[in-house]
Order: sequence, then structure tokens, then C-alpha cells
Amino acid sequence: MLLALITLFLLPVAARAAYFAFEDRPSSFRTADWSSTRTLPAADADRDARIIVYSGRTGGLKGVVAVHSWIVFKRENATSWTRYDVVGWGNPVRRNGWPPDGRWYGTAPTIVADVRGAEADRLIPRIEAAVRDYPFSGYGDYRLWPGPNSNTFVATVLRAIPELQATLPPNAIGRDFRPMPYAGWTDSGTGVELNLWGLLGFKAGWVEGLELNLLGLVAGLDVRQLSIKLPAFGQIPFSAPTARNMADPA
Repeated sequence: MLLALITLFLLPVAARAAYFAFEDRPSSFRTADWSSTRTLPAADADRDARIIVYSGRTGGLKGVVAVHSWIVFKRENATSWTRYDVVGWGNPVRRNGWPPDGRWYGTAPTIVADVRGAEADRLIPRIEAAVRDYPFSGYGDYRLWPGPNSNTFVATVLRAIPELQATLPPNAIGRDFRPMPYAGWTDSGTGVELNLWGLLGFKAGWVEGLELNLLGLVAGLDVRQLSIKLPAFGQIPFSAPTARNMADPA
């Protein structure tokens, strides 16, 4: 069992840390590039309603193991996008703090979920309600580990709209945080979950796949998307990934 835990959890983190040490990464929040990737059309250039969940590698030492997630949407015929994030200073919930398709700490984000048209228009009011009702929106509520953090926020929104059939990547640390022990359906409603405050847990579902959570690090297998899940690295497909990198052409 000890050998299995080392293989599944410690070795991937060590390998990612070694790679991270040689990456050209911003030295601070101020020197990082937060600009738009210019891959999302202007809101008034696309009449359809649309919901997009993004994820991008975070900065500092956190970047070894974690990504930051946010949610973007617009209603039909809207003239602007709306973006919601949670951050660790001041009022945690931020609206339009950065470009909707912006880089996060210099890294172009990937798309976790993308829904458009009538289905998106129907779900947007529920997203807005989930943002309003987010229980950790006060000053001082943010906690880097095990949560509630930025990924806890997006996971809470996704939990309110299981029709999206989406789950955050396994290296979105904090996504599994719950204030109380939990046993029941997974967020998508397609499987079962056992969870102890986001520190220890197990999931088995069609959308979530098989996941084992140890201290917020997740290892597992996704049969639906034919990929493995490794701590620090995230989801590694056996074939071409389904989530498009925002650095690629739209």
C-alpha cells in the first residue's frame, strides 16, 4: 500500500516539481502576463448565449500542483462577457477582474466546459444564483488549502448545474472541499462519492471517472475521455485531448 501511495501521489508531484524548476515562469504577480489570449470573440460578434469554464496553471510554488479555475458566460445578444473568479485577498468573489479569456499567471487557459445556445441561456440564471448564494464569499473566508478557494467556488457552481456534465481537472486543488463529511451522488449525478472535507475521498462516476483523493491530490482513471489522472499533472489523455488550449486558433 505504501508503495502504491508513493507511486500514485509522490512520484508525479516530484516529477512535476523537477520540470517546474526549469520552466520560464513569472517571478511575481506583478510581472505575470494577464492579457487576453484573443481567442474568444467579442460578445456582440456572437449572438448565441454561451457558458465557458476555464482552468489555467496558477503561479508561485502552487503552480507545481494546482490550477486556478473561473467561469465566463453571456446571454443571447449580450454586448459583454461576464467573468467570475474567487481570489485570496479582499472580497473573494470577483466580477470581471480580468479578460474573460485572459492568461492566468502567464499561462493560456484550457476549456473545461463549453455550452452555447438555448441550453446556455436556460442555465445562466442558475449560475448567477449559485454565485449569489456561494457560502464562502465573505472577507477572510478564502483558504488556500484544502479550501474553500477558487476551485471550490467553480465546483460549487458546477454542482448547482449538473446538466453541464462537467468536472474540474484533478489538479484543481480545492474543488473537492466540503465543510462537512459527505456521502452521496457526485456533482454530475452520474456516480457516488465519499468525501472527508476534501482531504480524503473516493469517486466513481461516468463524468468523474474513478478518483482517489489524498490530502487534495487526486489520482484516477477517466474511461469516458480515455485518460489518466495524476497529481500535479492533471488529466493526461491517451489520445487527443477534448479540452482545447486557448492558445490554439478558435
